[in-house]
Amino acid sequence: MTLEETGASTDEAHAQDPHVEAHEGQQGPTAAQLRRFIKSRPYVPLHELRRRFELNGDLDDVCAVEVPDGHVYVGLPPREAEFLATLARDGDVGLELCKDPPMPIVVGVFPMKPVTRA
Repeated sequence: MTLEETGASTDEAHAQDPHVEAHEGQQGPTAAQLRRFIKSRPYVPLHELRRRFELNGDLDDVCAVEVPDGHVYVGLPPREAEFLATLARDGDVGLELCKDPPMPIVVGVFPMKPVTRA
């Protein structure tokens, strides 16, 4: 049966399809997911965060965020960039900045406090 035969609108059809609803509901990782992923490795390049959490954006997708050392630029969407800034402000992660050119651009992150395991 097609949409024309049922008389349902396109919006109603999308609401009934669980795959469409699940895909549209994804907003990206939470701050806890980012923290857990970063803490599980000794170093995470920024491109790995984008790949792991499917943070595909524009080529010029860069956000300025405030950290204890001043403003830095993060190549992530605004929501995730702010999560990363919060983790840096709380001392949970460190930020590796670009050396050439000498700009405050984040190229990778690393955990500051090791995960304790009993």
